[in-house]
Amino acid sequence: MASPSLQDGIDQAGSPIELLWQTDPAPWTPPLVEPEYVGWRQEQAAWQSSVAIMDLSYHMWDTYIEGPDATRMLRDLSANNYAKFAVNQAKQFVPVTEEGLLVGDGILLRRAENEYTLTGRPTAQMWITFHARGYDVELTSDPDCQRDRTHRKKLFRYQIQGPRALELIESAFGAPIPETPFFHATPVTLEGRHFRALRHGMAGQAGYEFLGDQADAAAVKEALMRAGEPLGLVHVGALAYPSAQTESGWIPAPTPAIYTAPSLLGYRKWLSLNTPDGRQPIHGSFFSANIEDYYRSPYELGYGRSISFNHDFLGRDALEKSTVDIRRTKVTLVLDPDDTRQVFGDDYVLTRASQRVEAGSELVGTTEFSARNDPAGTILSLAVIDKEHAAPGTEVTVVWGDHPGPGTAPDADLGFPRLRATVRPVPFNEWARANYRR
Repeated sequence: MASPSLQDGIDQAGSPIELLWQTDPAPWTPPLVEPEYVGWRQEQAAWQSSVAIMDLSYHMWDTYIEGPDATRMLRDLSANNYAKFAVNQAKQFVPVTEEGLLVGDGILLRRAENEYTLTGRPTAQMWITFHARGYDVELTSDPDCQRDRTHRKKLFRYQIQGPRALELIESAFGAPIPETPFFHATPVTLEGRHFRALRHGMAGQAGYEFLGDQADAAAVKEALMRAGEPLGLVHVGALAYPSAQTESGWIPAPTPAIYTAPSLLGYRKWLSLNTPDGRQPIHGSFFSANIEDYYRSPYELGYGRSISFNHDFLGRDALEKSTVDIRRTKVTLVLDPDDTRQVFGDDYVLTRASQRVEAGSELVGTTEFSARNDPAGTILSLAVIDKEHAAPGTEVTVVWGDHPGPGTAPDADLGFPRLRATVRPVPFNEWARANYRR
């Protein structure tokens, strides 16, 4: 890939942490979508109480995988079960390193017998592209619009979410979409345009994700908006959209376990520094000079249901051995409303910071993603914490701030605010917990 490489960046900075550590970086938001359409509070409320449309067409990478060895390559590089992977089914793609640690994730959709699309953050897509050598496959990458806002994506991607989503869909299509299991897609037609409806959504609510040719994007969106107008359809902007992930329980950007293993030196020399893996900031009140303290097992992030040991794959032995020693798990933390109001007022909050989670004075985990949720009246954090403190109702403390990084002791008392928090289940949304995968 293009120079400089990730390894060049690490060498110049002195360590992975010195490369990636930043203080108070700007929060990530999707490109080419208005920050707000009717206000982030109303937009958050819409997917909970009525119906919302989310435009996901611009901020994700897509890699198209085709060829006789497509399934064999993907099976060799991920922990997913390919024995039960039907055409028009999607899976949460889970690749791991030789040490059994998470590389990244994505949504893998099987479009045909030997055709797949991997969508999401490019980490996992870069991983399979590097390892594709020796397989009879062709990989085509369609990047996001984050850096090049003139780039024209191949696909549109709209989500209709909320309690009235199915009512809107029936109105737009003239009939209900055929019964579709969770993470399965079905072909649909709207005003002469043919595309797919995937039973999936970032807010953990009823609804579908529609995927089709970019040439049909405007017509499909107009038809959906028109059908939704009598139902109070709300267009979700770039501020509110990422906050939905705190309700659905998906952690958007875990630190990939690629920066230190000697066996991955060749990969780091191949991977461009100018990728999210070379530029994504690490920050928060939790600081360690060892980036491995930010690595995650897929089990810690709740991907156990996606893992199958019915085949050999890269990292299989280490991942299987790790199952006996997974001491942390993913939870939702509901921060105390009075504490958050005192620190932030009513300001919008969105951050991927690794904030310390403590029980008493003991470090028991870190936050991975946090956002203000207006219907909940406070900030919700997705966190990975010790299992003995993970029971719903457990009281913990979140230490909120940005450690200055290298040169200051990790345990220095920096006077950061301490916010009370209560452990709640993942997903936070009750409908998602009860119905999402039915």
